[in-house]
Amino acid sequence: MFYLTLIGTENWLGLLTSILIAFCLYFSLSFFQHLKLGDERLIRQSKLAAAYCLALALLIPALYSLYISMQ
Repeated sequence: MFYLTLIGTENWLGLLTSILIAFCLYFSLSFFQHLKLGDERLIRQSKLAAAYCLALALLIPALYSLYISMQ
């Protein structure tokens, strides 16, 4: 039973990571568009959102792997 739960968790984490990477790409492209327009507020917001999405996309699988290896 625990084995099936573990596989399900890894699949959900993979899906979440893929979604976060897609959001990171979207916010990165928005950053370049706002940079061209010169809107400082939107530049800062899209840059921070892209950085947060990328950080979460990289940290969540790493922390989960660390959690599993410590058990």
